[in-house]
Amino acid sequence: MQRIKKGDEIIVISGRDKGKRGSVLRRVDAEHVVVEGVNRVKKHQRPNPMKGQTGGIIDKEMPLARSNVMLLNPVTGKGDRVGFKFLEAQGATPARKVRFFKSNGEVVDV
Repeated sequence: MQRIKKGDEIIVISGRDKGKRGSVLRRVDAEHVVVEGVNRVKKHQRPNPMKGQTGGIIDKEMPLARSNVMLLNPVTGKGDRVGFKFLEAQGATPARKVRFFKSNGEVVDV
């Protein structure tokens, strides 16, 4: 299980976009994530008629290092560290591994 997943609400804790919030669009690899509306750059793109791309200057999100973002705790409205724990098995269902916020112990995944 990963500390930061696709769809999580995060806050940037360092760098040019410090303090910005957004949701994770995708994980590039184990160490990088792409966040909606954060780390936007202007890219000069050539037209490619074979792919149907028009040329010009486009805005796109670039990956951020995982160490520069924290999961947003909805209760406090701040970034928070995440830990893992197992929920007890109930009847025939096995124990589940879930993420929880370390400050208040609230479970992230339901």
